[in-house]
Amino acid sequence: MIIYEERPFFQDRADAGRRLADKLAQYYAGEVIVLAIPRGGVPVAIEVAKTLGALLDVVVPRKITIPYNPEAGYGAVTEDGTMVLNEPLVKRLALTKHQIQQQAKEVQAEIARRSAVYRSTLPVSSVEGKTVIIIDDGLASGFTMIAAIKSMERRKATRTVVAVPVASGTAYDLVKPLAHELVCLVVARIYQFAVASFYHDWYDLADEEVIKYLEAWRTKHL
Repeated sequence: MIIYEERPFFQDRADAGRRLADKLAQYYAGEVIVLAIPRGGVPVAIEVAKTLGALLDVVVPRKITIPYNPEAGYGAVTEDGTMVLNEPLVKRLALTKHQIQQQAKEVQAEIARRSAVYRSTLPVSSVEGKTVIIIDDGLASGFTMIAAIKSMERRKATRTVVAVPVASGTAYDLVKPLAHELVCLVVARIYQFAVASFYHDWYDLADEEVIKYLEAWRTKHL
């Protein structure tokens, strides 16, 4: 669905996950791994994995922020070192290679910390030769998702499906050519986009909440 206005479509992340799972029914009981992008993607992905009878894992890309504007990013990096950059923005910001590398190292250190926390609950899955469904609660710029896609290519996944409840028009157009399939319930072609605006109940999850979600999953499914 393409829209041109900002309004809540989903009650919460669990509701979004159940509705997203309906659009992924073709993957039911297949050799599929559902990969959540923490933090917000975890409750969405759990509903999808539950419905599809699939394995659940996480992939942890993080944006590389603009030095003087930590809310905005100019690229993203993953736990295995896969990095993507918004090259036109990097050029406009006049960032040096050294600055980028230094920031990427700092982001990777935070990724390593988070991964260690999550991996204490959920073991790493091999994606080689398999279909992966990468899930987040929404796509704003799309660069963290692109980093996740590139990481799956590096890890030799056979097919990469991106599934999100909502995306900005810009992110949708950016990500679609890079995935084997992009499933998105709402594409918002609006000037100012915020994932939170499409949920009635949305807030930033803490690591502790993510761990509780993963522990509950592990208790039931592992």
